[in-house]
Order: sequence, then structure tokens, then C-alpha cells
Amino acid sequence: MEYFVYILQCADDSLYTGITTDVERRFNEHKNKDGGHYTSSREVVRVAYTEEHPDRSSALKREAQIKGWTRQEKLRLFAA
Repeated sequence: MEYFVYILQCADDSLYTGITTDVERRFNEHKNKDGGHYTSSREVVRVAYTEEHPDRSSALKREAQIKGWTRQEKLRLFAA
């Protein structure tokens, strides 16, 4: 099963990183305040970044890596 690491941008310009098997479903859960503690208190604006992984293990490792980065490092992932 494929997994995705994703970064959401919130209305307060904060970033949230997570993993899922279905980015659209998970985005909607976050939008509806059903996606977790952090995003339940913020307005989720958009999916800013996604990357595909072949399994849960590699997605979790990448999520942990990205969560350890600074905001600037995260922004560089999806800067145009």
C-alpha cells in the first residue's frame, strides 16, 4: 500500500506534517476539525506538499525527518 507524507498550510501560516494513504480524505478530515489536535484549533488552508512512499515505514521515517526541520527547510520543499 502506498503512503504519502504531506504538509498542510494553516490560515495562521503554520505548517503541519503528517502521513496518510489518502491525501484528499485526510485533508478533508483536517478541514472538518477531525484530523488531530494541532489542526483542530487552526483553519487548514491547503495541502502545500506531498510525496509518495512505498510503505508506512518509509513514510514514518520521512515524516520524522521533516518534523525535525526548521520552517525554512520545510518551505524549500514546496517553494516555486
